[in-house]
Amino acid sequence: MLLLAACVVALLSPVVVGRWPARLLLHRWRHPTLIWVTLVLQVVALQVSLPGAVAPVLHVATYAAALVFIWFNRGIAGVPVVGAGAASNGITIALNGGTLPASPSAVAAAGVDPGDGFANSAVVEDPVLYWLGDIFAWPTPLPLANTFSVGDVLIVVGVLVAVWAGTSRLGRVPAHEDQDQQGTTA
Repeated sequence: MLLLAACVVALLSPVVVGRWPARLLLHRWRHPTLIWVTLVLQVVALQVSLPGAVAPVLHVATYAAALVFIWFNRGIAGVPVVGAGAASNGITIALNGGTLPASPSAVAAAGVDPGDGFANSAVVEDPVLYWLGDIFAWPTPLPLANTFSVGDVLIVVGVLVAVWAGTSRLGRVPAHEDQDQQGTTA
């Protein structure tokens, strides 16, 4: 939830200063269904009690699908940075059996309760690429207290770059977008 909230803040940040992320909002994304399916499958993997190894495998598969979407849209400013973050998280999750390893001190600072069932991020015995796991904490009593990783930071930075790359003053579409919509080229 913390990563989602940070991405929403990044998406809204231009509006706060009177700018509009026109290029990003008007862009025709390639294969957008991929990202929506990925998000739905990640919710299923994290929220539905699935048998055995299904949840960890599904969790890793969501990162593979997200990376395919990112590959198709890599020409957009910021998307490669989002891809680097997603790849960092996805590879680390895959190498640790479907769970992003978390630092015990970060988990304690954030007050994260692992609960029962599958955890997408948890303290893992003998983690691989530990430094790419959830080693940072957004501590309690702050709202949305949670752990986060280097990959998560890259994702938010990539979203910021993507949003700010094509901003214009509110109510004005950038000139190149007008030309693209009219079918003319510069």
